[in-house]
Formats: sequence, C-alpha cells, structure tokens
Amino acid sequence: MVKTIYVGNLPFSATSTEVGDIFAQYGTVHSVNLINDRETGRPRGFGFVEMDDEQAQAAITALNGKEIGGRNLRINEARGREDRGDRERRPRREY
Repeated sequence: MVKTIYVGNLPFSATSTEVGDIFAQYGTVHSVNLINDRETGRPRGFGFVEMDDEQAQAAITALNGKEIGGRNLRINEARGREDRGDRERRPRREY
C-alpha cells in the first residue's frame, strides 16, 4: 500500500529530484509533489512524497528533524483534508 508523506520546512531552493533522491535511500519513491504559491509560482517550502508503507515509515523516522539546506525537515504521515481537525479555514482572498 502506498503512503503519502508530508515534508515540511524544505529549503525554497529544493527541487523534486533532490527530495526524491533523499527519500530514495529508504525505498522506492512513487512520486514527489512540491507545492508552489498559486499567485507567485514560488515554492512554499513543503510538499508530499509517496512511498510504500513500510519504507515510508522508515523514511519518516530517519529524516524527521534532519537538516537540509540549513533547515530542519518536519516529516510525518500526510493526513487528508477531512482529518486535519476542526480548525476554521480562512476565506480565500477575492480581487
């Protein structure tokens, strides 16, 4: 089963290839999706990696807190939108 991993506090210069290479040390990486700002197109400093379940858990354990590009990564299992709690969403800015 494929597990999605949240990868936060990435350096803004990180590329999908670089992130994939870091996670590939722990198993097969199915996909890497780094998130960019919708308005500016600039990186937002986080993304998602998909790996097989057991390999994903090993990567989470090994890489959480690891320093990359002067920043300590925050890595955990991604939660779906419905699982993120009851926090209220900010309304989208309208122009």
